[in-house]
Amino acid sequence: MFDRLEDTVRRYEDITRELGEPGVAADQNRFRALMKEQSDLLPIVEEYTNYKKCKETIADSEELLSAESDEDMKEMLREELSLAKEELPLIEQRLRVLMIPKDPNDDKNVIVEIRAGAGGDEAALFAADMYRVYTRYADRHNWKIETMSVEDTGIGGMKSVSFMLSGTGAYSKLKFESGVHRVQRIPVTESGGRIHTSTITVAIMPEVEDVEVNIDMNDCKFDVFRASGNGGQCVNTTDSAVRLTHIPTGIVISCQDEKSQIKNKAKALKVLRAKLFDLERQKAHDSEAALRKSQVGTGDRSEKIRTYNFHQGRVTDHRINLTLYKIDSIMDGDLEELIDALTTASQAEKLAGMNNMM
Repeated sequence: MFDRLEDTVRRYEDITRELGEPGVAADQNRFRALMKEQSDLLPIVEEYTNYKKCKETIADSEELLSAESDEDMKEMLREELSLAKEELPLIEQRLRVLMIPKDPNDDKNVIVEIRAGAGGDEAALFAADMYRVYTRYADRHNWKIETMSVEDTGIGGMKSVSFMLSGTGAYSKLKFESGVHRVQRIPVTESGGRIHTSTITVAIMPEVEDVEVNIDMNDCKFDVFRASGNGGQCVNTTDSAVRLTHIPTGIVISCQDEKSQIKNKAKALKVLRAKLFDLERQKAHDSEAALRKSQVGTGDRSEKIRTYNFHQGRVTDHRINLTLYKIDSIMDGDLEELIDALTTASQAEKLAGMNNMM
């Protein structure tokens, strides 16, 4: 690990020197790439500097302690040595986490797709509830929310909804949300007071650029139609809605939120890119899963990842066996404790994998 750390420091120094050269800003793409890489490496370099200082403190304290005769001074050195020895393993652990290879999608915006599963109207109502959870969470992080498509039930539920969340680290925060979410509660339509179990599926897809996914427009069929449901002036009175069918995969995407047919078409293509990119990632995941069973964040759409039990006031994440009795705040968008626990578990799993390879 320490050879890699020294290489990281050298790379950081090379970047810093290059950024200081006159004329480097003339190539804006190169300049931005260097700034991004420097920003990514800085936390590692700073923590490694702390590590070397701590090691130096231990060595100096031990040397001075062996030569010191004054008891007060020796006591001060012992305390300094003890503190440094306590801090060293903590710094080493932070360095190991920082050295975990970063998911290249972590900094990307995300497209979230929620679909009602088993449970009829109650599943659609829960889909609408989860849409509110994620948009509230986005509000807490000052992310931009952009609705792509909605298919509602007319009683406050959603059969499906797709929306984009744009903000720093959006994918890194929400990537563990993909899978089946189960709800256990008494539906508003239930007169007998019985608890029902319903499900929805959530897909979290990183936004991808044109250069990352090449779409052959000959493979795409576009149909236009008049938007339905709630809409402002012009939205429901012109053929501005767009239905995109990707012929090779059979993926169908409808977008009708914009007044402009061109804007709806652009949104549909954006969702298609994300879906095609996600398909390739799923294939890679399935291939990897055949060799190694992942415990956290598998991304398997059929995996039941979480249960929301309203009667008991609890939310349980089945992947890490975590139960929180704070369902009201979670349903109001307070996902931080769940997301932090999943991130920590994923890091621990990756660290264990790295240690097994060493």
